Amino acid sequence: MKAIISFVAGVMLWGMAMSGMAQTERKFIREGNDFFEKQDFEKAEVEYRKASDKRAESFEAAFNMADALYKQKKYEEALSQFTALAKKETDKERLGEIYHNIGNTLLAMQKTDESIEAYKESLRNRPASEPTKYNLEFARQKQQQEQNKDQQNQDKNQDQDQNQDKEEQDQDKENQNQDQNQDQGKDQDKKDQQEQNKDQQNQDKKDQQGQQQEQPSKISKEDAERLLEALQNDEKKVQEKVQKQKVQEQKAKKMKIEKDW
Repeated sequence: MKAIISFVAGVMLWGMAMSGMAQTERKFIREGNDFFEKQDFEKAEVEYRKASDKRAESFEAAFNMADALYKQKKYEEALSQFTALAKKETDKERLGEIYHNIGNTLLAMQKTDESIEAYKESLRNRPASEPTKYNLEFARQKQQQEQNKDQQNQDKNQDQDQNQDKEEQDQDKENQNQDQNQDQGKDQDKKDQQEQNKDQQNQDKKDQQGQQQEQPSKISKEDAERLLEALQNDEKKVQEKVQKQKVQEQKAKKMKIEKDW
């Protein structure tokens, strides 16, 4: 790009070799041209303004002053000056040079599309201008590069948007999984708690049954008396049985002794 730019035809000064103007106006224009050739564009602008003040309708003074503004990178002022000249100029040669410089100014302002139209207008008035043809081709190449860059940026932005969407989807999915795991954990905790409650209830029930078995049965006073009487009768019968058995043993023993004799 730098190599191409270095070959772009520059602005065109008007009337550097023309004569026949008033002596004072010509003096300022000549001094302005000297400063312009020395690349002292600020002083050149001052001299061109002096010439324009002496003769307001001077095309040469106005045109060269716009060139000096362009060289100082005062593009807005230069464009305004060139545009004003183009509106009132009827000579095709001059119009060709004006639009050529308008094209250069717009190109320097990064207004590539507009510069292309200005170069085209210049060629309509001066079809044989090689510098303008060259600058038009350069501007078209620059336009294509800008379009390619815009397309690349657009594709890059789309890729970034797609990646962003994918990341958001992955994050949503991860959040859903976390929520699901939390819900499952809550369900499991609830289930465990229910199991614990159930085990505790079973244990409490067993403990209650054991306590009931250990506690003696409550009976009425009458039942207690009957039970005591039954126990006494049983005891009496047992004693009678034991007494009877002792008597029998003594008889048997006595009989044995008599027999031995």
